[in-house]
Amino acid sequence: MKGKIAPSVMCIDVWRFAETMAALEEKQVEYLHIDVMDGHFVPNYALGTDICRMIRKRTSIPFDFHLMTDLPLLDVERFDIRPGDIVSVHAEGTPQVMRVLDRIAEKGARPFLALNPGTPLSVLEETVEAIDGLLIMTVNPGFSGQKAVPHTIKKIARARAELARLGRPELEIEVDGNVSFANARLMADAGADIFVAGSSSVFRSDLTAAEGVDMLRLAI
Repeated sequence: MKGKIAPSVMCIDVWRFAETMAALEEKQVEYLHIDVMDGHFVPNYALGTDICRMIRKRTSIPFDFHLMTDLPLLDVERFDIRPGDIVSVHAEGTPQVMRVLDRIAEKGARPFLALNPGTPLSVLEETVEAIDGLLIMTVNPGFSGQKAVPHTIKKIARARAELARLGRPELEIEVDGNVSFANARLMADAGADIFVAGSSSVFRSDLTAAEGVDMLRLAI
């Protein structure tokens, strides 16, 4: 199904966490986007194993793990990854990307390949048979609130065409970075299926989370 929403847990106001989670449950968002950052692969730190375990106890929404780490194979073992989750690993993050993708699949989760804005689509040639989808970063990863890198929306369309050429047109494309309402429409038109929602849409300061989800669904 096109138009799936994955609100970014990193962007939730911690003082309104329970209220926000209840709204996301009520609005039936498809995933919760879990950014995992180690301070090395990207210059920031984010969600660890303990907070993820606590969130699991409060929701049935599947997780969408985004591993921005130097040791993703270890992280696949450290985190509570369950069947139905998405787990994205960066092509740039490990020389053993195929091993990581295979381990994610062994856990019953959906392996996605993540690409930074400057990473060419040619890596799909060697990985396309091992993935359930592609995560295209439309900003350089590490921090929320950035502007989209200009060429990345065209990259979504090129990725859609490349997946078709490689015989995997059914694979989903996820987009992450400055998924504003205006950009989301362009991303959807370019072929995106899953939208990571942060401070420029679902968690915009002038909206409630429920309002943000409704507006994003309308945009896509």
